[in-house]
Amino acid sequence: MNKFVDTHTHLFVQEFDEDRAAAVQRAIDAGVNKLCLPSITADSIAPIEAMCREYPGVCYAMAGLHPTEVGDDYKEQLAVIKKHLDENKNIIAVGEVGIDLYWDDTRRGEQIVAFETQIAWARERALPLVIHSRNAFDCLYESMQRCRCSELTGVFHCFSGTKEHADLLMKLEGFMFGIGGVVTYKKSDLPEVLSYIPLERIVLETDSPYLAPVPRRGKRNESSYIPFIAARLAEIYNTTIEHVAEVTTANAIRLFSI
Repeated sequence: MNKFVDTHTHLFVQEFDEDRAAAVQRAIDAGVNKLCLPSITADSIAPIEAMCREYPGVCYAMAGLHPTEVGDDYKEQLAVIKKHLDENKNIIAVGEVGIDLYWDDTRRGEQIVAFETQIAWARERALPLVIHSRNAFDCLYESMQRCRCSELTGVFHCFSGTKEHADLLMKLEGFMFGIGGVVTYKKSDLPEVLSYIPLERIVLETDSPYLAPVPRRGKRNESSYIPFIAARLAEIYNTTIEHVAEVTTANAIRLFSI
C-alpha cells in the first residue's frame, strides 16, 4: 500500500467530535499514516496534544496563531503559544501562521507583527514554518524578505498562487508547496501553475474539514481523502500514484523530521 503524509489537517476541531477515532482509522486504512496538526489559536493546543498522546507516531503537533485569529488579545495568545513551544520539544513546526486579508484588512498591522514574531520563533528553534496566505501575497512576501526567510524552511499551505508567485517562492529553496483538494476542482488554475513546480517541492495536505477534493467536494474533508489528491497529481505530472506517494512522503518526512 502507498504511504502518505497529510501535512495539514485539523482533525482536532469540533467537526470531528462524533467520529474522530474513526476518521483517524480511515486515514490509516487509506495509507495516510502520518497526520500533521497545525494549531489555530492557543485553545487548539490541548486537543492537539491529546491526539498526539492517543496516536503516537501518527499525529504530530504544530503551534502557531492563525492570521484570521489575530484580534485584540493576540499578544496574550502569542505568549501562551510561545510558552508551549518553549516547554514542548515534540512540536514539529511553527504554524499555521501568515497573513489573511480576504475578509478585511483592519488587522493588517497586527497580522504582520504576529507573523514576523512567529518567523523569529521558527528561526530560534530551527523549525519549519507553515504559512497561510490569502489575498495578501505582496504583504506576506515583503515580511518574508524582511525576515530573511530564504534561510528558513517551511511550506506554503494551500498554495493557489499564480505562476509569478510560484517563480518567486521557488527561490526560497527550503520551502515546499502544500497541495490539497483545490487541485482537483474543474475551474482551478493550479494544474497549469504546477507545471512550473517540480514534484520534489510538493507535499500533500487536506486542510480538513475544509476543501474536500473531487469526488467528495461539498462534504466534510478528512485525511483519508489524500489519495484523491495524489491521483490528480499523478495525472498532472504524467506519472504513477505510487511515485507521487513516494516523493511527497519523502518531502514531508524530510521537512518536518518525522
